[in-house]
Amino acid sequence: MKKLLLVKEIYVEGFRNLGHFLIEKYFKLFAWFSFILFFIVLYAFIYRISTGFAFD
Repeated sequence: MKKLLLVKEIYVEGFRNLGHFLIEKYFKLFAWFSFILFFIVLYAFIYRISTGFAFD
């Protein structure tokens, strides 16, 4: 739980006093899009490992 709060604090601190409203919204959207893509890749990798896929 402590690590989750630390990640949240880093996320909030990264967008504090960033500048223009549209730039802030763009970077927040890009960050969430990147998190979603990362978790999709992580899911696919774990699925391939669990089904015995040969990485040859």
